Amino acid sequence: MADKNENELVDYFESFLKQKPLFTNKNVLQSDYTPESLKHREVQINSIAQILAPALRLEKPSNIFIYGKTGTGKTVTVKYTTEKFLEVAKKRNIPIKVIYVNCKLKKVADTEYRMIAQLIKEFGQEIPATGLPTEEVYSHFFKIVDEKKQLVILVLDEIDQLVEKIGDEVLYSLTRINAELKNSQIGIIGISNNLIFAQTLDSRIKSSLSQEELVFSPYNALQIVDILSHRAKTAFEKDAIKQGVIQKCAAYAARDHGDARRALDLLRVAGEIAEREGSKKVEMKHIDDAEAKIEKDCMVEAVETQPKQFHAVLYAIMSIVSKRDGFIHTGEVYEVYKAVCIQTNLRPLTQRRVSDIIGELDLLGIINAKTISKGRYGRTRDISVIIAKEMVEKINSILKNKLEL
Repeated sequence: MADKNENELVDYFESFLKQKPLFTNKNVLQSDYTPESLKHREVQINSIAQILAPALRLEKPSNIFIYGKTGTGKTVTVKYTTEKFLEVAKKRNIPIKVIYVNCKLKKVADTEYRMIAQLIKEFGQEIPATGLPTEEVYSHFFKIVDEKKQLVILVLDEIDQLVEKIGDEVLYSLTRINAELKNSQIGIIGISNNLIFAQTLDSRIKSSLSQEELVFSPYNALQIVDILSHRAKTAFEKDAIKQGVIQKCAAYAARDHGDARRALDLLRVAGEIAEREGSKKVEMKHIDDAEAKIEKDCMVEAVETQPKQFHAVLYAIMSIVSKRDGFIHTGEVYEVYKAVCIQTNLRPLTQRRVSDIIGELDLLGIINAKTISKGRYGRTRDISVIIAKEMVEKINSILKNKLEL
């Protein structure tokens, strides 16, 4: 039996290699790919370029905060513009360094210590993973930056996640560093999905940042068709995509607030599914299959990447829903949430903050929370879980693991 299975596996791999590939360069459809030309973000590229240009004279540019929903091209626009900016700097031997940090990544920006340690690493040096006083880590970083005359552009992607995890003091320290540097200067580009992020910062930090702000609006369906068509020419073999497929991808993405990243993921996953089936073209049905697969993957990622307090609130909601049907309300969620906090040694938040978290879980598409008025008794929310039945067990398992239950 083992030999038969072994032979079948070998036959499968052999037949796969004989099959004509649909992709020529799948990387073009990855979210971290920076294309040679960037469509429908010319205005934003020019704005960033104009703000950064003084740095080529080693004058500190204004700090920039960039806002917009997921998939509106914020990160790719910054990477594209800073790459062109660095090309000119290298050509003319201008000492400029661009450091990109994804603040959402674990063990990179989940403590102030690790954040500065990561920046030190970008300069080719290492410090112990833990153990040094934070002031000493900062001092070491200042010394490295100031060793030679240079201008450093620090790109903090998902900057709101950084502040949520470790507080906004780190931003104050990074903005005040220029007062202590003699040879160098640091400029900051912050990228956030949260349109009101800067409003939540301490007033002294807002003052020290004195940033310029750019808002990226969502792409419309026609723009997404244009972006997909442009990428597909490089990503796929000629005639590998059936007519109407790209338009269907764009329609799905336009429905999801003009998320071009989702459209690219849809097209890539649809291509992978088509290849696995041995299909000669990417067809409409492959887009539907890709949509279902991505929906599940996104839900898992959305739950996994939330802070522990979000996990506790969601676990409380899931616990109540598992015992009875129908809507549940904020008050009963809060009571179960407090019990979860006792179990997990978490400090309970106020009911108002838990209500805010319920609202954020609603925005993430994990639950449905409809605000209703109870007249003189105030307002509450009708809460229901919109996680697919086949995903409930997996989500519960993730929550138990994260909360160490």
